[in-house]
Amino acid sequence: MSLKRRVFVVGVGMTKFDKPGKALADAGVKYTDIQQACCSYVYGDTTCGQRVVYGLGMTGIPVYNVNNACSSGSTALMMARQFVEGGLSDCVLAVGFEKMEKGSLSAKYMDRTNPMDKHLESMIDTRGITDSPITAQMFGNAGLEHMAKYGTTADHFAKISYKNHKHSVNNPYAQFQRHYTLEEIKSSRMISDPLTKLQCSPTSDGAAAAVLVSEDFVKRHRLESKALRYWVRRW
Repeated sequence: MSLKRRVFVVGVGMTKFDKPGKALADAGVKYTDIQQACCSYVYGDTTCGQRVVYGLGMTGIPVYNVNNACSSGSTALMMARQFVEGGLSDCVLAVGFEKMEKGSLSAKYMDRTNPMDKHLESMIDTRGITDSPITAQMFGNAGLEHMAKYGTTADHFAKISYKNHKHSVNNPYAQFQRHYTLEEIKSSRMISDPLTKLQCSPTSDGAAAAVLVSEDFVKRHRLESKALRYWVRRW
């Protein structure tokens, strides 16, 4: 097996629905340097990825549309990394964007089998079902299972939200920028045990992008001062 190449992030950008040009500007590279693009979204028609990158140029590069629920963005980023790591490309753009509908997530198509049907059947058989949003029930029940298996407590989950809300105060791109105490998070309205309102994600619109490159690309373009090694921890 050939050795895997090291992968570096040389530019990032986060915008309120804008072209992903900020990541390119941050990287100091041209769109013509991009050899492939991995585009992630959930709520949109087919080929939305092409619509986004064609605004930067129609260079004929392969464009991959990634729809993988909550992990769509991280999946696109991982794909971009694998293209560089495996030697298929030296410079790949990963971009994610979303325009959501108001309210809680729900099934979009009613004329076909829901892709989550088997998962839902298992959850209902195990935990039942309530009037709470289905996604909150899925994650809440996953939390209950984790608690039963490993002794996790509700405080452990609440502290995750405490940390995230605390970080939001210093993040100009966060939808909400307010710090909550641990007690405020725990005492907010229960959505699906053990998750309270302040532990659930709101529907949000936005976009982000990253430019991933090989070590050779970094050296050729003299990007050492801004290149960050893309590490993946394997458990």
